[in-house]
Order: sequence, then structure tokens, then C-alpha cells
Amino acid sequence: MNENPDTPGEDEAREVGVGPWEGPWPRGGHYDPALLADGDRRNVVDRYRYWRREAIVADLDTVRHPFHVAVENWSHDFNIGSVVRTANAFGCAAVHIVGRRRWNRRGAMVTDRYQHVHHHPGTGALVAWAAERGLPLIGVDNLPGAVPLETYPLPREAVLVFGQEGPGLSEEVRSVCRAVLSIAQFGSTRSINAGAAAAIAMHAWVRAHVFDQELQETVTPPGVS
Repeated sequence: MNENPDTPGEDEAREVGVGPWEGPWPRGGHYDPALLADGDRRNVVDRYRYWRREAIVADLDTVRHPFHVAVENWSHDFNIGSVVRTANAFGCAAVHIVGRRRWNRRGAMVTDRYQHVHHHPGTGALVAWAAERGLPLIGVDNLPGAVPLETYPLPREAVLVFGQEGPGLSEEVRSVCRAVLSIAQFGSTRSINAGAAAAIAMHAWVRAHVFDQELQETVTPPGVS
């Protein structure tokens, strides 16, 4: 029995997702017959209910933003799963794992199925990949001499690079970044974890290149630049 009236009991908890499709099935190659028959309990927005995974990825590829995120992974950083999940939420083009190939997927909450994730064995490989595409590397770490993220004009196309929990950005990565940005903090802790830092930095990019652009389009009359 649930003794706390303010806490829903197990049988009262909201069920995630939707059950089997009711009525005639919708038409379209993007629908998954198994999901239509059995229900869709996945961690996806309502727009993608009953869609095949491949169809969801293809649709996301048409609207992903042109920024990438890279994370150093030299000792199996448990924050990487959280970074991948956040990257998916913010429409990141891709996540790049630098160092060890294996990473803890638990924190990704299965979002890695819909998010492009690439592996680079070392910093040099990431640098070469970014150089081929003209993408600057922007490090994020609270280091002496770092520029405040809050005032830095983030490039529209770039790779936001994060170090692993504890040591932060490696010296090798710092040396190849166009800039290293710090996140304003006001408490006693020396730093926040990589997952939180990545979320803040990605949201800063969204504010700069999605909301500011929408605002400009709203206040600027047609034909005026």
C-alpha cells in the first residue's frame, strides 16, 4: 500500500510511450509494423512514435545542427553517455570519442541509436578529421587564461571539445584548440563534470545560432539586412 498520498503508487505511475495502434494502420515506409502491433515504449518524442529507427535517423539528418562535440576517453569516462544523450537532445551533428573505443553507454539512455557517434584513436586523428572539413576545435575547460564561454562568439560550425572527468582537457588537445572556454562558477567546487559542462556549452550554441537567428528574422523587415 502507498502510505504517502503525495507519491504515486507503482500501479499509478504514468506509463511511458504508447500501446498498440488502434484502428486501421497508417501507411508509410517509415512505420514499423512490430511497433504498431505491440506499442512503442522507446525514449523518443511523440513525433517519432511507431517510426522505424532508420527512418528516425534519416529524418534527424535533415535537421541536425552544424556543430560537433568531442570527448576525450582515456580511462572509460562515465560521463560520455550523458554527453551523447544531451547531444541528441540539442540536435548535434555528431559526437566524437577520442582515445579508447569503448565507453559506458548506460547514461545515453539508448539515444546513441539515433545519434552519430564516431571514434578517433588519438588527438591527431580528430585534428585531421576536423581540418579536412574546416572545423575549428573549441575546448571547454576552466583553465587559467580560458575565455568566458558567456562572452565568446561561438562559431556556427565547430567542434566543442571536452576532457575527461578529473584531469580535464589534455595538454595535447589544448595546444590544437582555437580557443579554450571557461564556464562561470560561483561555488566552492573546482569544476563541474563533463556531462554538465557539455550541456551548458551546447545550449550556449543553440542560444547563439538558433534563438538569436529566429529573433533577428522576426525583427528584421524583409529586404533589409
